[in-house]
Amino acid sequence: EFARWYYLSQRDKIEDELEMTTVCYRPEGLEQLEAQTNFTKKELQVLYRGFKNECPSGAVNEETFKQIYAQFFPHGDASMYAHYLFNAFDTAQNGSVKFEDFVTALSILLRGTVHEKLRWTFNLYDINKDGYINKEEMMDIVKAIYDMMGKYTYPVLKEDAPRQHVEVFFQKMDKNKDGVVTLDEFIESCQEDDNIMRSLQLFENVM
Repeated sequence: EFARWYYLSQRDKIEDELEMTTVCYRPEGLEQLEAQTNFTKKELQVLYRGFKNECPSGAVNEETFKQIYAQFFPHGDASMYAHYLFNAFDTAQNGSVKFEDFVTALSILLRGTVHEKLRWTFNLYDINKDGYINKEEMMDIVKAIYDMMGKYTYPVLKEDAPRQHVEVFFQKMDKNKDGVVTLDEFIESCQEDDNIMRSLQLFENVM
């Protein structure tokens, strides 16, 4: 939802202005991004101007990212989920997300193939980046999602609901029962069970 809102609002907000203004972005960088993403040059210009409006320095740190993201979930605590999401955007793991990082992830989440979206989401759940998802990592992400949605969204859930949620889906995903979920197991499980995709906030809902 955040990604879709950001893209649409920034496009509407500055499209008229773009007709009269030259975008201050290196042309070769823009052309390279056009080749690497599923966005047109015009769309990239819109996204870049919006990104620069929100982040004049050209990059966003985790604290700013959390502040922006929290606006979309006023009834819950989005800080932990925003932390995990920021780490997934910060592919260089250097504490900042540049425009290139942002638009590359956005391209996958909004217009990528099923396989690309699942690979990106696997990386989100693989908190320690060791190539596997263990039950604790899945629990951390699912609990962060519950916290973010807040008590107004889930008024009747018991305290142990996230753990029960994880137990069910981890058991389905860990096909060889070795205690971890590989990328292949993750993709196979998600593609064969629509309920897993919905419940783990995959694809557009991940934003």
